[in-house]
Amino acid sequence: MSELAQLIKKAAKDQMDSSKPMDIIIGEVVSAAPLKIKLDSKITLTESFLILTKAVVDYSVNMTVNHTTETHTHSHTYQDDSTTRTTQPNIHNHAYVGSKSFTIHNKLKVGDYVILLRAHGGQKFIVLDIVGGGTL
Repeated sequence: MSELAQLIKKAAKDQMDSSKPMDIIIGEVVSAAPLKIKLDSKITLTESFLILTKAVVDYSVNMTVNHTTETHTHSHTYQDDSTTRTTQPNIHNHAYVGSKSFTIHNKLKVGDYVILLRAHGGQKFIVLDIVGGGTL
């Protein structure tokens, strides 16, 4: 390969290395509060370097529901003149209707492995999701 081609190839490689294009990385949560994610034995990211998605934080969502609860059977035991008595079984359910708030519990926990996307320039990392069940 000619010297000019080698110089062009080196310049292109140096440009790619210096620009740090997006990259997918696996990290491990080593602290939940404050949040710290370890990338390797030398690099641990703190919250100021992280952008969190809804997939890794707790949040609330309003949902419209319209159903009944499961049927429940129960009876009560009570004392009457020193005699223990039990009521007849009572079978019932309840309507569950309207706009309800539900909390989604996605907050990161120590030991979770996460998928991160290194943003262009390498200064910020987007925490995309937890790996499978949180382990590798």
